[in-house]
Amino acid sequence: MSEIMNSVNQRTQLVGENRLELLLFKLNSRQRFGINVFKVREVLQCPPLTSMPKLNKLVRGIAHIRGQTISVIDMSLATGGKKIEDLSTAFIIIAEYNSSVQGFLVGSVERIINTNWQSIMPPPKGSGRASYLTAVTQIENELIEILDVEKILNEISPVNTDLSTEVADGLKVDNKFDKIIFIADDSSVARNQIKKALSALGLNIELAKDGQKALDRLKELAAETGDITDKVGVLISDIEMPEMDGYTLTAEIRNTPELKKLHVILHTSLSGVFNQAMVEKVGADDFIAKFHPDELATSVQKWFGND
Repeated sequence: MSEIMNSVNQRTQLVGENRLELLLFKLNSRQRFGINVFKVREVLQCPPLTSMPKLNKLVRGIAHIRGQTISVIDMSLATGGKKIEDLSTAFIIIAEYNSSVQGFLVGSVERIINTNWQSIMPPPKGSGRASYLTAVTQIENELIEILDVEKILNEISPVNTDLSTEVADGLKVDNKFDKIIFIADDSSVARNQIKKALSALGLNIELAKDGQKALDRLKELAAETGDITDKVGVLISDIEMPEMDGYTLTAEIRNTPELKKLHVILHTSLSGVFNQAMVEKVGADDFIAKFHPDELATSVQKWFGND
């Protein structure tokens, strides 16, 4: 498995070209799932797990890996399936989300595939496991499902979306806040987290589920006056989204005359030093790791104040 991950750090050139690479894995069935390679730190066979009292039922145990204690989440259980029984043949995907490291227990890990965000589509409407999907794609005539990991993590350890009293009292809300705060994120959990955090300030919020829908709607709003900043104060965009990622969305905004003055905050669970370089390359105004409501609200006010 180390061979699969050897070149991960050499693949950052894909970012910004609306492309990505997915590490494919299975849980308890033939269905294949994908996770963005940039979320993955390491893949290894499941080590011995230590049970701890009062662990969430979705957490199979604690692993001690390279001097770090990591919670191991059974991804089959977490998405409504049966637990992965044979740990001796299972794997752990060590991944970083929202500035924390978790281990995802999976049945098997296969290979990395190269694709583009245009081929990543919103999940079909349905019940059951579909509610845990953030996107799907077709690879070799097979449906690959991409899990909404933020939803899973939030069910295990809910994120606090409340602003601190100090920050809430210190924020100045004036007539600039009559403008729309536009949020683009494919995770329903993430959209609701941002909306809840900023709604406390009485802000006017509009939502989009992916980068392409966000771009189309921003162009509609801009067409009303010729300049998007007459209608929208700030765009808060995820990076990983179906059809068009946040980097490409930002670049499109900067290359569109009626949109180019819009302030863009990239808000993502992706980690890594390449992010700051990409922020500068595509022309975003700010980059914030998920999910810090105080930092997000402060950044929103900062960029409102720089019209």
